[in-house]
Amino acid sequence: MPSEHADNTHGKTAGEAAETDALALKILVAGGFGVGKTTLVGAVSEIRPLRTEELLSEAGQFVDDTDGVDRKTTTTVAMDFGRITIRSGLSLYLFGTPGQDRFWFLWDELSQGALGAVVLADTRRLADCFPAVDYFEHRGIPFVVAVNCFAGARAYGEREVSRALDLELGTPVVLCDARDRDSGKEVLIRMVEYAGRMHTARLLDSVS
Repeated sequence: MPSEHADNTHGKTAGEAAETDALALKILVAGGFGVGKTTLVGAVSEIRPLRTEELLSEAGQFVDDTDGVDRKTTTTVAMDFGRITIRSGLSLYLFGTPGQDRFWFLWDELSQGALGAVVLADTRRLADCFPAVDYFEHRGIPFVVAVNCFAGARAYGEREVSRALDLELGTPVVLCDARDRDSGKEVLIRMVEYAGRMHTARLLDSVS
């Protein structure tokens, strides 16, 4: 007589098997100070995002360049965390990195095990994302550059941004609105697709 669990893998319930088969990928969201990292994570996350924001203080006014983001009153001091389900069985864990130089020691910890990264860029302060671009290029971590289109900022095309940042050939540049869930989700999909191609290519190179 068949067991009541005979249709389950190794005695697991259907729910347990589905949970085991689910894939969770780690994605970093990086970029300069005030570029919209916390906003992007909050917009796309299906759970209440974990945030480590503190109010900007007078003591930090000499080290935090707020030119162009004068209305910003808080800053991330550790990380932001959110989660989004791309499709059944595939979820992304999002880790927003702090943007200021003095918190960069956290990046090495956050980048461990990451599939790839999104580098948010503001065309008004494009140079602010150079450190993030350099960081991921030097460590071989796949990334896409997402230009957060702020109101009133001059519009630039994807090729113009790519040339200005001197990106490696093939590195995707996408335009987005960090406040919009659908726009942010498209950025993440592009990130996963690009990282998948990069990792597959590296695997083929290693076995050929």
